[in-house]
Amino acid sequence: MSELRLLGPAEIRDLAELLDVTPTKKLGQNFVIDANTVRRIVRVAEVQAGDSVVEIGPGLGSLTLGLLEAGARVVAVEIDGRLAAQLPVTVAQLAPDAAEHLTVVHRDALAITELPVDPVRLVANLPYNVSVPVLLHFLEHFPSLRSGVVMVQAEVGHRIAAQPGSKVYGAPSVKAAWYGTWRTAGSVSRQIFWPVPNVDSVLVAFERRDDAPGDEQLRLRTFALVDAAFQQRRKTLRQALAPVYGDPPSAEAALQAAGISPSLRGEQLALADFARLAAASPA
Repeated sequence: MSELRLLGPAEIRDLAELLDVTPTKKLGQNFVIDANTVRRIVRVAEVQAGDSVVEIGPGLGSLTLGLLEAGARVVAVEIDGRLAAQLPVTVAQLAPDAAEHLTVVHRDALAITELPVDPVRLVANLPYNVSVPVLLHFLEHFPSLRSGVVMVQAEVGHRIAAQPGSKVYGAPSVKAAWYGTWRTAGSVSRQIFWPVPNVDSVLVAFERRDDAPGDEQLRLRTFALVDAAFQQRRKTLRQALAPVYGDPPSAEAALQAAGISPSLRGEQLALADFARLAAASPA
């Protein structure tokens, strides 16, 4: 598809005024007003013509138009009724040839377990307040997702992509690793948003792994151990996992059986270590 006219600051403010939309912190709404950033996200995501892409929180349609410009078929999940109703109108006005390639789903992203199509990519400017839960939810429920790029709060993005031993490595890092490999793909200026947020943003890219450590039951057991280990991250695993196993001696025995030192802390374990522990001693 030829290059479209994407939304800029004036169009974004006009649409917000038309819909009587005041961006809210509750919904984590910060609208992208820079076409170059939109095209950069689409480029980093390697969106190809014909790809089925799910976009979460499309807002006023900045990124939606960029995805359609690349020839994608977009399923946009929007919780705000006014925005969900306006998005097809905006696309029909600015990209009439692509209107048939857009499907809008007016629902809470965390409540969705099926979509009209099986998406192969996830590309989104995720609301800051629910970015990790939404990301993990979609990876869990849509195994068709092979890759994606999300724009999130910088602190959250670095945590998702962190490796064992890092100061920001935590439960989101381990859980994300269950589904794929992750990397930060560049920072984003605060000035490309309206309203301007008081935090920095970063792009995070992922590729789905083909060798998940185990089945759904093992995932649940692994995630329970991960939550316990990082709930009290300053404690050794012997102490942190005691509530899971009943007492510290039982936790120590389970760790030793899995070949893991009870004196380590959760931040020192990779996904494979947690999965091995979960497989050796069901939580």
